[in-house]
Amino acid sequence: MIDSGEIDLVAMGVGENGHIAFNDPPVANFNDPETMKVVELDHSCRQQQVNDGCFQTLEEVPERAYTLTIPALMRGKRLFCMVPGPTKARAIYHMLKDPIGTFCPATILRQHPDATLYLDQESASLL
Repeated sequence: MIDSGEIDLVAMGVGENGHIAFNDPPVANFNDPETMKVVELDHSCRQQQVNDGCFQTLEEVPERAYTLTIPALMRGKRLFCMVPGPTKARAIYHMLKDPIGTFCPATILRQHPDATLYLDQESASLL
């Protein structure tokens, strides 16, 4: 269904390791030919799920997840990225200050013509 039409709006966040939609640094691909895929979640991404209160223990967090690929996300006409909290400050720093690259997948959002980033004081604390 995603491939059958235009994507008007993408609402997203940024993970503690700079991932977007489970596109962790080890599996991020800015030129991925797929729209959706199964990915192996790296340790920091899985730990974030515990930190965010989604799971009680690391052992409960799945090791794999379905995700939209980065090109699929970038096809949205408008991107809204909401990133609250102190645990995201390092990722936001790298997202905005480092060169664009898959070491911090969120850096790619700087190339989108209509992306809006919403931060709170804590996530913006290193800027």
